[in-house]
Amino acid sequence: MSEPIISVEHVSKSVTDSTGTLAILRDIDFSLAARETAAIVGASGSGKSTLLSIVAGLDTPTSGTVRLAGQDLFALDEDNRAALRARQVGFVFQSFQLMGNLSALENVMLPLELAGRRDARKAATEMLGRVGLGERLGHYPKVLSGGEQQRVALARAFVVQPAVLLADEPTGSLDFATGETVMQLMFDLNRELGTTLVLVTHDRAIAQRCERKITIEAGRLV
Repeated sequence: MSEPIISVEHVSKSVTDSTGTLAILRDIDFSLAARETAAIVGASGSGKSTLLSIVAGLDTPTSGTVRLAGQDLFALDEDNRAALRARQVGFVFQSFQLMGNLSALENVMLPLELAGRRDARKAATEMLGRVGLGERLGHYPKVLSGGEQQRVALARAFVVQPAVLLADEPTGSLDFATGETVMQLMFDLNRELGTTLVLVTHDRAIAQRCERKITIEAGRLV
């Protein structure tokens, strides 16, 4: 068997304040193969988004570790973690997280330019065409609909051809029909580019479309 692309090993996370210590995640352990699709599900406050942040190396666990493409994320300093993320990971958020002062094309070019790619404009133009926004390259986020903004965010995430795509409630702020379109696009690109897809969702229908369902209850894996 080939090595898992993501390996979460006995991850726990707790925070301490004046009222005491709160355990957010307790001994979470799972691995995902390359190209696999997985939904992280559970009630609000169960620790889903915290787990996604730790898998991305954006948040650190209290104990345990995460391996991404065989690399122990928390053995790296912050700069090297960020460099690994830039090479291996794409993100899609509920709130789109686009740069308001950049056009759709410039938003998608940004991660390519940061990686020093000389073909940034060409690759970004092609990817926006694939998500159906070939006519909207020069438009700024404020004049795009929610669904269009999420498609720009998808194009930006997939344009670097990441090994892993992490999505946090990607259809949470979209109406049903638009959400369906965006999810179909996400699964299509996932298959086409061979990306491992991990998404946090409240939507059972979306979770059922994934090969794996990772259920968190009160910080524990069910």
